[in-house]
Order: sequence, then C-alpha cells, then structure tokens
Amino acid sequence: MPGACTQPGIDRLVRILCSGRIRIGVRDHYPLFSTRSGETRQGYEIDIAQAVAGKLGVAVEFARVNAANRIPMIADDKVDLAIATMGHNTLRDGQVRFIRPHYYRSETIVVGPRDLGVADWKDIPGRTVCGTVGNGSNTELVSHDARLMLFDDAVSLPDRLDDQSCTLAAQDDSFFASYFTDPRFTGRYSAKFGFAQVPWGMAVNRNGSERLGRALDLMSQIFHRDGVFLASARANRIGTAFLEQQAAVWARPECNSDTGTTNPACILPALDATLKPTVFADSVTAFETWFASRTGIDVMLPMLKTAPAWSLFKDGIVNSLILVTGALVATLVFALGFGAALGSRSRLLRWPVRGLTVTLQSSPIVLTLVIAAAIIHAIFSYSSGVALGAAIVALGLANGSNAGQAISEAVLTLRAERTALPMGGLDLFSRALARSATQIVAFLINAAKGTPIASFIGAPELLSALHRHHDTFRAMLQINLTVLATAHAVSESIVRGVNAEVQRRNIPNTYTASGRRAAPGPRHITPLAVSRSL
Repeated sequence: MPGACTQPGIDRLVRILCSGRIRIGVRDHYPLFSTRSGETRQGYEIDIAQAVAGKLGVAVEFARVNAANRIPMIADDKVDLAIATMGHNTLRDGQVRFIRPHYYRSETIVVGPRDLGVADWKDIPGRTVCGTVGNGSNTELVSHDARLMLFDDAVSLPDRLDDQSCTLAAQDDSFFASYFTDPRFTGRYSAKFGFAQVPWGMAVNRNGSERLGRALDLMSQIFHRDGVFLASARANRIGTAFLEQQAAVWARPECNSDTGTTNPACILPALDATLKPTVFADSVTAFETWFASRTGIDVMLPMLKTAPAWSLFKDGIVNSLILVTGALVATLVFALGFGAALGSRSRLLRWPVRGLTVTLQSSPIVLTLVIAAAIIHAIFSYSSGVALGAAIVALGLANGSNAGQAISEAVLTLRAERTALPMGGLDLFSRALARSATQIVAFLINAAKGTPIASFIGAPELLSALHRHHDTFRAMLQINLTVLATAHAVSESIVRGVNAEVQRRNIPNTYTASGRRAAPGPRHITPLAVSRSL
C-alpha cells in the first residue's frame, strides 16, 4: 500500500485509504436527512456517511453541498463522494457514477394552499411553481408550462409560500415530511399531487473512481441485506416502505452475490428524464455537424432540440418583444403627459409634476424598478404579465419624464418667440414636439436599451431577498442607534463630571460676613463646550 500511495493516477479508493480520510458532500439543512447545528450534524444521510467511513476504516470530512453544486463538486474533485438527496435519472448518468443499489426513493410533490384548486397537471400551466436549482423535476414542470422560480436551497420554499412569492412549491416528499408534522403548516398547506418517483443514489466521479465505486456498490448491497439502511431510517423517523422492500430483495440468493449489483432483477433503473425532442431536432443536429465540418467551429443550439427548451425560447422572444414595444409606447405616452403638464400655465398642475420629474430623474433605474416591484407585489399576485406591466411602467416613467422635460422646455422657448410667430394650443404643442424630436428619440432608444435590466423585476425572489435584507438592516440599525445613545449619555456625564471638578478647583475658598461660602464670579468660571450633534 505505501508504494501505491505515491503512484500517479491512483484510484480514489487508494487515495482515501492512504490519506485516512474520505471527503463526503452532504446537505446542511434537509430535515430528517441531513441537518447541521454548529459543528453537529445529524440525519439519515449523515448516518450513512459515517457507516461508509467506518467500513473503510477512515475519518469522514464533511463538505456542504446543495442541489446546484453537488455534481460540480464531484467533478472538480472537491469531494470523493456525495450523499446529498440526489435522484438518479438518465440525464445525470452521464455526469456522475451512481452507486447501486440505491439508498432511498422519493417522489416530487406539489404543495400549495389548501383552498387552491390544483389537483393535476391540467391545473399547472401558467402558475408560478417554486423549486430548487438542479432538481430533476424541473424539466417535467417546464414541459407542463409551469413558470419556475428557483432557489439555491429547499429551506427557502416554505418561507416563500408564506410570503406568497410562490403559488406552489415542488420538492421531494422527503423534504416536506418534517413540515407536515407541524400543525400550523398542515393547516395552511396540502400536497396537491405527486409525480416522478426517483431512486436516490450516492455518487462519485466517473473518472478515477472505478475501485471506489465498486467498493461502495458492495457496501450498499450489504447495508440493505443487513438492515443498516432500514435501522437508520427508523432512527431518523423517515418513511421505510422502500427500504423494507429492498431489504427483502437483497436477501434473495440471486441478489445477495457479488454480481447482484449488475443484475437487472435486483437493481432499480434510473428515472427516464429524457426530454421530448422537437420535430426538427435531427435537422438541427445535422446542421451543427455540417457547420463544424466546414468551419471547425462547434455551434450548439440546444434551445432548438428539445420541446421544453424550444417553448421557453419562443416565450422569451415574445416577452422580450412585448417588453421593448411596451417600454417605447409607455415612454412616448408619459413624455406627452409630462410635457403637457410641465408646459402648462397652471401652477397647481406644473409644480407637482415638476417635483415628480425631479424625483424620477434623480433616482437610479434599479430603484425605480424596485419600487415598482414592491407596489405590484403588494397589490397583485405575481405573474409574468404583472411583472411585464410593472417593468414597462417603470421604464416609461424613468425615460418619459426626461423626454417630457425636453418637450416642456421647447414649449417655453416657443412661447418666448410668440411675438415673432403667433401660435397657441395644439399648434404650439405640435411645434414643441417637432423641436424636441431629437431628445425624444434619444430617450426612446434609452428605454429600449434599459429593457435587459428590467428582467430584475421578473425575479420576485430577489424582491423577497431585498425585503429580508432591509429587515435585517433595520434591526442592526436600531441596535447601533441604542449603542450610540448610550455612549453619548455616558460621555456627556463624564464631561460634566470633569467640568464640575475643574470649576470646583477654580473657585476661591472665601466667605461672606454672614459666614456663608462666597459665590464664584464670572472670572472664575471656565466652561467646557460639548457638541450634542456628535
């Protein structure tokens, strides 16, 4: 073994045994399966990780992973093994090497308010469904025309249901199991339906892990046969129906052998997550091949190969066109309104609009979008149409106010020239529009250029994050103000004490004819100045 440790390109199993430690990627907050409190970790998957390390006779070094980075962490050799609620599907088979037999199985459930009429896929199109980045069920949701709102960690989903950022949330039934033990959560939400039963697998790198993978296959087989998985599941109060079934399977003679992990009668197949291809997918592939052979440049057009990607691509184009067109129209309409109001002879109309114009001109476009998002979030339930409308209004106001000011300045200039060119009413306004046409066009172009940043308003999870950060900042500010007030009072008390002592020493010890201490005169007083603004 010592000689093998220094050889180049050694298998990860040899490296683990040589180093005396195995790096295992686990979740930080997945109730009942993997949770962390300080340096203490617990849960079903933590028990499995420790059992694996114990079998290998090495120490375990945990690394935090989530649904988005668990596969990259394996690929980048930052962990040797991932035990992180990862469903085994055909798409992931090409990315990592899954350990079989699988250690658990779950299905994705859609959770929402009890009074919400959702019972099947037919009720999903157009609804906002919250999920996690990297979840295998996302493709299924997209294929049924759901609008996805994705988060890094599943722990955010119940909070987003509570603040109504999400109409529905889709996640493994194993995740929601602990929440449905809470009477408050159960009273407000229910599981609408489930889909995509998927087996969970430990995973290692596809390269350089042949021996490690084989050792873990046999280990997983033994854990099923000897009830290690089942005992840990019961200890952590998770569902055991699948594990009881698997314990019986791996006790059978044909499965309880060194070839059992390759026997189709014993192991479960990966969930088929192959996306439905478009009718022209073959033509797109042929074009990519032809173009690469002619130019040597690899062109990838994945948005044209699968039905969900093609649908999203088309929706994206349509929404972009609506946003650009709407921003241009809104800018022009607001420009006419602001121009007419700012050029009005009525002060009651002109001054309020001038104040609004100054406010809009001095506000960054992002701030205008945040305010627009906050207003629509408070009034309407979130939808793509509402988000587009708010973005259009925000861009129109920001650019229309500037264009309107240009129109009003043209109106004032033309009024000053009135003696040379008599005009009024619509004739005056139309001439002002002609004179300010260059500025109007410039702000129309600016509105079109500003549409990419308006995509910010289409991500309500960012708005929720802003609310959370604002609440945190407000609490910290209150603490800081309290500390400052205390420090101010203490310092002022110290200064007053020092001043009193200085004055006492300056006062002469003299007495009046009646035997009383003489009052100090002005020349004996040397006051200290204290600034209350500090």
